[in-house]
Amino acid sequence: MKTKKKHITYLIGVGITIIFVILALIRFVPFERLEMLLYDLRYQLRGKAQAPGEIVVVGIDDRSLEKIGRWPWNRNKVADLIDRIHAMGARVIMLDIIFAEPSSNDDRLADAIKRAGNVALPVVFDFAGSARQAIDDALLDNAFMVVKKENLFRIHSPITAKGVLLPIEKLSANAAALGHINMLPDPDGKLRWEALVVSYMDQLYPSIDLQTARLYKGLGPGDMAVEATNSVILGKDPITTDPFGRMLIPYYGPHNTFPVVSALDVFEKKIDPSSMRGKIVLVGPTAVGIHDVIVTPSAAIMFGVEKHANMVGAILEKKNIRFVGRAVNILIIIFTGLIFTALIVRMKAIAGVFLAAAFICVLFGTGYVLFFSSRLWIDISYAGNAVLVTYFVVTAFRYATEERYARQIRSMFSSYVTEKIVNELIKNPDMAKLGGERREVTVLFSDVKGFTTFSEHHSPEEVVAILNEYLTEMTNIILRWDGTLDKFVGDMIVAFWGAPLHQENHAELAIKCTLHMKQRLKQLKEGWVKEGRVPLEAGFGLNTGEVLVGNIGAEGKKMDYTVIGDNVNLGSRVEGLTRKYNAEIILTEATLAKVRDLIEKNAFGHMLIRGLDIVAVKGKAEPVRIYEVASLDEGSVCEIIECEEKEATVFKEK
Repeated sequence: MKTKKKHITYLIGVGITIIFVILALIRFVPFERLEMLLYDLRYQLRGKAQAPGEIVVVGIDDRSLEKIGRWPWNRNKVADLIDRIHAMGARVIMLDIIFAEPSSNDDRLADAIKRAGNVALPVVFDFAGSARQAIDDALLDNAFMVVKKENLFRIHSPITAKGVLLPIEKLSANAAALGHINMLPDPDGKLRWEALVVSYMDQLYPSIDLQTARLYKGLGPGDMAVEATNSVILGKDPITTDPFGRMLIPYYGPHNTFPVVSALDVFEKKIDPSSMRGKIVLVGPTAVGIHDVIVTPSAAIMFGVEKHANMVGAILEKKNIRFVGRAVNILIIIFTGLIFTALIVRMKAIAGVFLAAAFICVLFGTGYVLFFSSRLWIDISYAGNAVLVTYFVVTAFRYATEERYARQIRSMFSSYVTEKIVNELIKNPDMAKLGGERREVTVLFSDVKGFTTFSEHHSPEEVVAILNEYLTEMTNIILRWDGTLDKFVGDMIVAFWGAPLHQENHAELAIKCTLHMKQRLKQLKEGWVKEGRVPLEAGFGLNTGEVLVGNIGAEGKKMDYTVIGDNVNLGSRVEGLTRKYNAEIILTEATLAKVRDLIEKNAFGHMLIRGLDIVAVKGKAEPVRIYEVASLDEGSVCEIIECEEKEATVFKEK
């Protein structure tokens, strides 16, 4: 039973593991979303990391709007801002501001951009087709010049735009670089990916963050390349992408992780020029009213210009997060599921809780460490859920089978043994084999003497009443001494010790129980005499030896937990000898051998064990020594009187 259940448990674990492998292959949406939440949790647990010192954000904040005026500003103001930042020695200036409509002050702004010579301007691609279908020389000059393995785009097409919103030509012609500022949030609204590559009118265009990093590194447009479906190469550094040209954004932390300088302070010259000298300065809105707010894994509120700061910093510091790949994650699911299954089958439910928790903690801990130390993203949602589901299903299966097994044990043994033993068997089912097994036990037979004659001289009602009283009292005593009640055969009681629980002292328990039964019968007889009823007399026979014990009978009809074998038959024969030797309790030498040491040490009570005879009973070739057991007064010393050596007395009748 136990082996079969363990095999089924293994199959459950393997089956659940296979199911989760299939779910991972089809990218089951609920678990994909859960993995996104776990991805976010990594950032939230880490908190704020050290931002690169090469990047400064100049924010068009509420203070600036209050003093200078509402947005959008006159382009003279923007030109003045660029001049001041350039004068402080900024190495690259990136504007997170789109200038798509002409203005009277465009010449002033174009001159400022030209003087600086290091300004990156944004373009906005349209993926719905509502923006104008347009292209100009400045945009074409900023397309990727080198595309490797372009044929792979037949398998995974890059993100493709249908239109574009460009800066006016006067401005774009003077910009050091153009790049898109499109943000493509996941379905839950959080921005996790940056499209480093966007396809438009058969050309591939970089993001403004990639362009800004290129300018800072002093690289030309020809120093950037795309390896289709695999990476973007900046100089000699590959930046791993997914098949669609996207890169995971390695956020350094929540809002305000990067230093933010108010544009008003720049205008009022309250900024130390050294804080911007040789650095990348990103200019963009940081006032909530301008509506350039995004949701990220590390923060519920972050400004778009801060996202650009995170991306540029990650590109410069080569903090490229790589997804380990579907095949590796499948192996993680298989390895985790099979190892957990192999361990859970050996544990109880409570220990299994801690094991499952440990597995999930190790999975998440490993994922966390690899994410921030090696920039590897492993999917832990499938493996973690496989562990949880395996635990709950295995526990439910165990509960169902053990509950059924407990009912089976309770049904089988509640009539034979005490509730205490039944509960012990339920907790430790290995102690009771429901099939047959060989076990050493001590068997007790007790029979009412002269019951046939008694029955003939009394009414059936009287016989049943006195017999029920007798059997009830004797049964209570047997159960009190942790015996197993085998059966009633008319007026005969059959009981044994040593099964279903292993009882090392089964012979001792049987003898003490028999003495108790004899004492109680004496009390019953005194009561019967007082009531004017004829008292019953009984004989008790005990034998110890190996028997076959188990559930015996007609399967599906009637089964009894009982003992069979020569030693059982000998116990019955010994009880029959109580009439021939006029003794109440007789036990065999095998039973005496089990308690001889206790008796000789006077550690058994107050008894006299007197040898009666050496007998050869029907069905036994070897003669057996039999002994009478009698109680002595308290304080007496136990004594064993051995049988007289002589020829065996032969009994041919039952």
